[in-house]
Amino acid sequence: MRGNMRLDALHRHLDGLLEVARLRDYCPNGLQVEGRPDVRRVLCGVTASQALVDAAAAGGYDALLVHHGYFWRGEDRRITGIRRRRIGSLLKHDISLLVYHLPLDAHPLLGNNAQLARLMAWEGEGHFGDQDLGWIGSPGETGISASGIAAELASKLGREPLIVGDGARTVARVAWCSGGAQGLFEQAIAAGADVYVSGEISEPTTHLARESGVPYIAAGHHATERYGVQALARYLRDELGLEADFLDLPNPV
Repeated sequence: MRGNMRLDALHRHLDGLLEVARLRDYCPNGLQVEGRPDVRRVLCGVTASQALVDAAAAGGYDALLVHHGYFWRGEDRRITGIRRRRIGSLLKHDISLLVYHLPLDAHPLLGNNAQLARLMAWEGEGHFGDQDLGWIGSPGETGISASGIAAELASKLGREPLIVGDGARTVARVAWCSGGAQGLFEQAIAAGADVYVSGEISEPTTHLARESGVPYIAAGHHATERYGVQALARYLRDELGLEADFLDLPNPV
């Protein structure tokens, strides 16, 4: 039987652990929706979709902990439509919503980039890009090609990535940033990358890969951001004594 924790103590602890105040972000991090004051069971997932909210309600969870929450910069702030249904479900079932976006990308041990490196056996040796979100280091295998990196990603992530550019290029330095970080591609090139891995790809990315000679691998936004929140679930169990489960809702993007 695991213990419980006061909600205010839990979110203050996680805010400090993930250094929320250090990063500029596009959404509020930490507690986004307040539910019951005591937390024993936490359901963790990538995105606070209606399906995840419904699973938390059906499973009797006290809180949801996700990477993608609500209230993004530039969005319509009115609580209508889909947003109303999601938030209404949380309030109806007295479930809290805890959200850690860039702080969960950036954390040196629990973060998405750290956990992707752990999964792929890449050795992080430095950072690049805005707020040092991008990672660069060794691929852990001498003489591997960019196409070889893509094949390993397919095997480990269970999703076929898209590679553009010179797949035959030998990779001594791999750079990566999970999610929608295609905007850091030029900075990865400047940092000395032989290949850059992120989640999504935009139309200009193809041209940059071809013209720079540095291949780009789009491995999936959801696929590359499943691992930080799983590490955080383990932390909740092992360090805080809470019951924490991870639910992966498939997403092809």
